[in-house]
Amino acid sequence: MILILIMILIYNPSHMKNDSKKPHILITNDDGINAKGIKHLWHSLKAHAHLTVVAPADEQSAVGLCTTLRSPLRLDKLFWEDDSHAIWSVTGTPADCVKMALNAILDKRPDIVISGINRGGNMGRNVLYSGTVAASIESIMQEIPSVAFSCCDYFVEPDYPMATRYIPAIVNYVLSNPLPKGTLLNVNFPERHLGSYKGLKMTKQGKDWWLENPDKRIHPNEGSTYYWLGGKLRINDDDNEDEDGTWLRRGYVTAVPVRVTDLTDHEHLTQARDEFEKHFRES
Repeated sequence: MILILIMILIYNPSHMKNDSKKPHILITNDDGINAKGIKHLWHSLKAHAHLTVVAPADEQSAVGLCTTLRSPLRLDKLFWEDDSHAIWSVTGTPADCVKMALNAILDKRPDIVISGINRGGNMGRNVLYSGTVAASIESIMQEIPSVAFSCCDYFVEPDYPMATRYIPAIVNYVLSNPLPKGTLLNVNFPERHLGSYKGLKMTKQGKDWWLENPDKRIHPNEGSTYYWLGGKLRINDDDNEDEDGTWLRRGYVTAVPVRVTDLTDHEHLTQARDEFEKHFRES
């Protein structure tokens, strides 16, 4: 699979169909409609596909699959560049954006949903918090293929131009080689201080996570205590060779197929079902 992807990268992916056959791509993110990452993503794909952008009006990082149910959502039609490219902002979450795009904006379903480019990595267990990945999860639950893109740099400006060189080929690969039903592709680009990317690795989702580090503060007027939750990345101590965090720290782009529609632990179900039910029958 990786060899095929590298071949696509070597050859220009502009064969993503002639204009009448170009795929329709829905673009969203969690950093907000004005984030640099989403504009770089749009620029990287606009020659290869028909694009619709529907993104949060404000930053929605780390909201996961949160959906707005107790306040109204507002859609605002905006324009980029020469006023010929309409985009939409939604006063809600990334999941809201996908829902609204499919049910209030688009006349037909897109061929694929692309989320990003996120500022900050979404490797390891952080995918469970990520609004970027949540938009892809929502798309998968709507039975639409999806890829989430993130750059590991957060405290410095990510190298978006280098990342965007890879994006059309990865999107083209997923369109040409569909992932299994219920599976999204989570792609991360390594930190820019590591230099040019050493290659691409399809790998496993790792176990890195954000360790909470609450910063206690005192309100200057009220004297009450409050906290900034904060956090720092905790690297998985198992040092597994074949997982996203390990390859990213070595300078590789990682692509992880994440299955989200079947959350059942089938092995435990098979092992424990009879004993569990027997226990309660006899109690």
